[in-house]
Amino acid sequence: MAKNWIPLRQVEGTASRQAHVRLPEGTYEREISKEGFFGPSAQFHHRHKPTDWVEFDGPIRPRALDLNKLATVQANPWNADLVMGNNHLQMRYWRLDKAMPELARNSDGDQLLFIHEGNGALFCDYGHLDYAGGDYLVIPRGTMWRLEPAKPTTSLMIEATNDHFTLPDKGLVGRHAIFDPAMLDTPRIDEAFLAQQDERTWRVSVKRRNALSTVTYPFNPLDAIGWHGDLSVVRINWRDLRPLMSHRFHLPPSAHTTWATGRFVVCTFVPRPLESDPEALRLPFFHNNDDFEEVIFYHKGSFFSRDNIHPGMMTVHPTGFTHGPHPKAFNAATKGGKTETDEVAVMIDTRDAIDVAAMPAGVEFEGYVKSWRPQEMKQAAE
Repeated sequence: MAKNWIPLRQVEGTASRQAHVRLPEGTYEREISKEGFFGPSAQFHHRHKPTDWVEFDGPIRPRALDLNKLATVQANPWNADLVMGNNHLQMRYWRLDKAMPELARNSDGDQLLFIHEGNGALFCDYGHLDYAGGDYLVIPRGTMWRLEPAKPTTSLMIEATNDHFTLPDKGLVGRHAIFDPAMLDTPRIDEAFLAQQDERTWRVSVKRRNALSTVTYPFNPLDAIGWHGDLSVVRINWRDLRPLMSHRFHLPPSAHTTWATGRFVVCTFVPRPLESDPEALRLPFFHNNDDFEEVIFYHKGSFFSRDNIHPGMMTVHPTGFTHGPHPKAFNAATKGGKTETDEVAVMIDTRDAIDVAAMPAGVEFEGYVKSWRPQEMKQAAE
């Protein structure tokens, strides 16, 4: 059923007429909205930062995980470290240091691999495709595939359970926005693909309903000599993304959506100029997290809106609390000097509550929830 929102446009008290622009002096803006950033919203102007809490207890506390400390190398992707999931997605952190000895097939949903480190070759039903750090690989449900690293490879694997990945609706900006679909590379039936076909015994590890089955063949089942159609594995690198920007208005995270499913979206933050209009906010605005859980994986660069974060870490912001930039980032952005971002990160926004897997000791940064404390409180604690 289509959503018919209550029609309302109200201005009360001392308030700006435009979201994120011309804030009343000495105030901090907080946004509450429906449907992430797509539906009705209200912007409040507060005397204090909405994140200046002094204590924070309970299950909705923000969390930070250092996935670099998940050091397990696995030849089978389904045995990789489970990081979190729900009924509609699974996220695993996978380290692979040599060629997979068998094929994998996901019968639970489409698979998205974000290559954090390493390079090598992907062999699949559709052919051969090289991969490198910063690549997204979208593998349709039911595809047989394997990786053959040239350098040890670490990837964030995101499964769309009983769903598939599509491109987001690009609306007014048109189909070439963010990236032209012509930039999507597909595998080739080339010499490398034909050369790997052999008559050895091969096994296929099939995941269905989180249980594994093994199918054994007396030959390599990646033995296609050609194919046609409009379904395929696709590859694109974050360096080929051209983010939407406005020098006069801070665009919400939804403007950076790269992949969409029925219950979650995957966004990519890449380097971009900061807003230059002195009347506009120059960093993420404080906002409630009410319709979506927010997960961010930090791939590369200096993460200016977060403190004590480095590549390979992941933050989890559950539904139910207001969040925004950390104090150091807020001060750096509002006082000027910084003209562009220098960060690459993958954000997963999911409508459904997400369960974080049990982590080995040392993986979670327990002090993350305290990093929003006012600077003077941090200094006093030190």
